Amino acid sequence: MHDSILEQAFDDLFQWCRRREFAGYDPFDALNSRVFQATPLRHSRAGRLILTQLLKRSPLNLRPLAFVPRQKNAKGIALFALAALSNYRRTTTNDAGKDARELLGALLRMRIQNYSGAAWGYNFDWQSRNFFAPQGTPTIVPTAFAARALIEGYKIFSDERYLQAARSSCDFILRDLKRTVESDEEVCFSYSPSDETKIFNASLLAAETLAGVSALTGETELYDLADRAARYVVRRQRDDGSWAYGEQTNQSWTDNFHTAYVLLSLSRIRESCNRTDDDLHQALQRGYSFWRERFFLADGWPKYYHDTLYPADAHAAASAIVTLAELQPLDTGALPLAEQITFWTIRNLRDSQGFFYYQRRRFYTVRTRFMRWTQAWILYALARFLEEKGRNANC
Repeated sequence: MHDSILEQAFDDLFQWCRRREFAGYDPFDALNSRVFQATPLRHSRAGRLILTQLLKRSPLNLRPLAFVPRQKNAKGIALFALAALSNYRRTTTNDAGKDARELLGALLRMRIQNYSGAAWGYNFDWQSRNFFAPQGTPTIVPTAFAARALIEGYKIFSDERYLQAARSSCDFILRDLKRTVESDEEVCFSYSPSDETKIFNASLLAAETLAGVSALTGETELYDLADRAARYVVRRQRDDGSWAYGEQTNQSWTDNFHTAYVLLSLSRIRESCNRTDDDLHQALQRGYSFWRERFFLADGWPKYYHDTLYPADAHAAASAIVTLAELQPLDTGALPLAEQITFWTIRNLRDSQGFFYYQRRRFYTVRTRFMRWTQAWILYALARFLEEKGRNANC
């Protein structure tokens, strides 16, 4: 019965997204507003931040009123491709394989030109707390997720185009990203070519890409840099096992999905680089213990922050499910916890039409249909959980 519910949820969501050609709104797409772009406020950092947060936090979707268009997002397409690849590994059907190849093809066509290597960015101007990235600026997060999908695609289909593009993304990391920390033992990569941030999960995503490619090509330079980037983050773990978002004083918060990113990238780096030393394993174990104990209630409720109950966020739920599916070697209870989170999410955030809501807050639920943040992540999570559950059943 449970498997049929999960498979129906996956199929309904995939078809819902396909009918919309995988295009939609995003929590951070406010600056695409044609109304806002026609005003002088588009030049104001404060104006950009206020509008972004207003549309992101509103219980009502104000984007149609602000003339924000529905668009495709490169990271969203990468996540859809990862979901389709996982579904193909599980089912091995021709249709599933075709879905994966089509999404990987779309991802390749979304590459940003005029940089040292393959790179991807967001489809909107983005004003963060630390820097402004105009639409089309390549950043490491969508680039790393694209590379993850391409590496997995190469392993399944043996298509050299996928490996070449993933290897090319390493040139973007090596030549275009800044090294905001660099020594013989450590390195930290910036978020984009235009900033000098020290964000732990972002630098690790760069390292995960280098490690994943080096495992296929045998390039020691990539291996060494990935290892040094992992060491930089491991050495900045707090005494309780947690990580802040970044090294600056205004980046001291700890949240669910960025912690999941750190844990998953460290695990993938450790596997790709064949690291068996105790420091990385111990950091993973301590980080995992903090995350598991502090971010989830007994029924699977995923907290956004470790010290507050609300909001319960679909992105946090989905990234947790994906991370737990891959961290089973650390904890035999990882997959049962993933199952609790999966069914909590279906019960509390799924619409009868098949899509998933953004967040459950104390007094209301935000039902805005975010394509990348919510639908793509949930589809990836459902696919990975079904894949791992099937694998464990066959063991």
